[in-house]
Amino acid sequence: MNTEQLVVAGTPVEIHRKKIKNLHVGVYPPDGRVRVAAPESVSLDAIRIAVLSRMDWIRRKQSGFAAQERQSVRRYVSGETHFVFGRALRLSVVEWDKKVHRISLAGNDRLSLSVPRGSNRNDRSRWLRNWRRARLRDVAAGKIEKWSKRLGVMPERWGIREMKTKWGSCNPQNRTIWLNLELSKKPVEAVDYIVLHEMAHLISARHDAQFLSLLDEHMPTRRQVRADLNAMPLSAWSA
Repeated sequence: MNTEQLVVAGTPVEIHRKKIKNLHVGVYPPDGRVRVAAPESVSLDAIRIAVLSRMDWIRRKQSGFAAQERQSVRRYVSGETHFVFGRALRLSVVEWDKKVHRISLAGNDRLSLSVPRGSNRNDRSRWLRNWRRARLRDVAAGKIEKWSKRLGVMPERWGIREMKTKWGSCNPQNRTIWLNLELSKKPVEAVDYIVLHEMAHLISARHDAQFLSLLDEHMPTRRQVRADLNAMPLSAWSA
């Protein structure tokens, strides 16, 4: 895949050349970055015109991201609010003399983190990130099993990774699905929707009529779920 840079009406644009039929313009969080996926044969002039024709929409999306609430940078100390599957939990950190750490839910509103004495922010961040990954894997595994039965398809491989621009991705050629680790902070309904969305790409690789029909048939509320997901606080990516 070839990558080019272009400035259109003062806006930097990333161009990714792919073996696709149609040009796609996207605006991505957290800062409203503009990216174009373009067929290899499309000229830069044609791409410039396509971006210009969508500039009002691009500006609206960028303004929306700029105004959207953002989580503060995490310090992993007692009293912070951390989200787990849509629930706002108060973090409680306890230092102990053991060489191991322990993370658990305490009641309905607390997240308990017991850590070796002298551990630092990076340690706590890594431990909590790994804990989130395991929790998301448990939830996602059930959703993948659910949708595989309903759709009649199954990914060859799936996993969880940190992504800044997508909630999930699917490569229909090698039948691989990736889910964004940030979904561990969002409601389970959002995980359900993203898993359905990506697995539907195993049937139709594009966002065509067949793909949209599948989503509407199996999750009539998906537009509201997606709107709620995209309206939730963005992460502080420097955290």
